[in-house]
Amino acid sequence: MSFREKFDKYFQESYMQKYGDRIASTAGTVVSIKDTKKNYILFHKLVVDFVIKPEVGKAIVKARYKKIRWFKPVDFIPVSVGHKVMIMGLKGVKGKKDSEILQVQNILNLTTKRDLIPVDHSQLKRSRQQAGRMRF
Repeated sequence: MSFREKFDKYFQESYMQKYGDRIASTAGTVVSIKDTKKNYILFHKLVVDFVIKPEVGKAIVKARYKKIRWFKPVDFIPVSVGHKVMIMGLKGVKGKKDSEILQVQNILNLTTKRDLIPVDHSQLKRSRQQAGRMRF
């Protein structure tokens, strides 16, 4: 095991220890989307709010992508109302103001086949199939 692999493993374990109980994902259709871009002198801020109707269940899911970047504008994938998306992120902390809002880490637009952070889609399909077998 190389030095870099040890570092990667250490950071993965510490991330799971800190946020493991808050990690969540949802998939469904985009009902509403609102993006806000603000440009200040040295940094750019992007806030995108989603309302998603999951494929299963009756409740809706609110999600927020928030990114601040110095000197360059923030990149984001095109998402429109009616697109099928899969969102991976963190649930809010209980007792805080935005505890019901999902903090987005990655978005997969299944309609246009684009994602915010590149992910191996074959691994996603395999995990979905295994989860489906576990339900039955």
